[in-house]
Amino acid sequence: MPELSPTRKRRGRLLRRGAAFMVLLAVAGYLAVQYVTGGTGTPGCDVVSGKGDGAGYEFTPEQAVNAATIAAVGSGRGLPERAVTIALATALQESGLRNIGHGDRDSLGLFQQRPSMGWGTEEEILDPVYSAGEFYEHLVKVPDYTRLPLTVAAQRVQRSGFPEAYAKHEPDATLLAAALTGRSAATLTCEGRPGTARAAGADSVRDALLRDFGRDALQPAAAEVSGEKAAPSPTPSVIKQDDRTVLLPVPADEGSGAGRRARERGWQLAHWAVANASDLHIKRVSYGGRQWTAGNTDSQWRAITGAGAAEAGSGAGPVRIVTAP
Repeated sequence: MPELSPTRKRRGRLLRRGAAFMVLLAVAGYLAVQYVTGGTGTPGCDVVSGKGDGAGYEFTPEQAVNAATIAAVGSGRGLPERAVTIALATALQESGLRNIGHGDRDSLGLFQQRPSMGWGTEEEILDPVYSAGEFYEHLVKVPDYTRLPLTVAAQRVQRSGFPEAYAKHEPDATLLAAALTGRSAATLTCEGRPGTARAAGADSVRDALLRDFGRDALQPAAAEVSGEKAAPSPTPSVIKQDDRTVLLPVPADEGSGAGRRARERGWQLAHWAVANASDLHIKRVSYGGRQWTAGNTDSQWRAITGAGAAEAGSGAGPVRIVTAP
């Protein structure tokens, strides 16, 4: 067999190196997309518009947990949905809703806050509850922040070098905020797959609720009793029914403004549980006559039928969270 010429040998080496370089580029591109989006190859989550206009956003369980925490901290402080939307859009831009331990200079966490700029210690900033609380602390000091364009309100807090970047995340943040504050019912789902996570149990669910919403935030609202307001219960409204089940009482829907707020509270808690399903090994969540079950192929909220339908009603009753064994 005739020996290849030096020119043909060099050409062959160049072709092999070129092919290897293209493979490396493809791998690097894939990893970059996963990094930016927070993709992990784990089961996905979806949120859709409650308006039926076809809008939707797909995200990962990691992003879902962090988004639910941000929304819960805002609600626990009594802040409006607009504040939650601004916070979620900011975290989407700054970290892709991932609690990362690196960034520009000493920036860290969901909001890329800097210890050197007085945002807290590294340990504090890497606590999503703390970092979300710090963001809201600064946001509420911005005059008329709810009336400002989102990018302006976010920039007043963040002082970013790219302030216009927040605007592109507003549609997705709006969908997430509507679901995670409970205004849009049965709009957030995750695959869950309880078999992929460690067993947690009712105690872990209760601890996570208190961590995100705060002890005071889970107090039941004052109720009208004989024309007078009853004092809130001294303990959080979290009932551990058994080792696997947590009940979150929600006031009955009486068709009034209070009833609407109660429904929103119920759906906020229900969506929070679904967002945390993989992390807390949650198998099933039910509220308002609907039920979500982990591991379904479409992960939709379905109407409750049979014995459970009477308890669920059309909007009354507790949020029921059941963990996997």
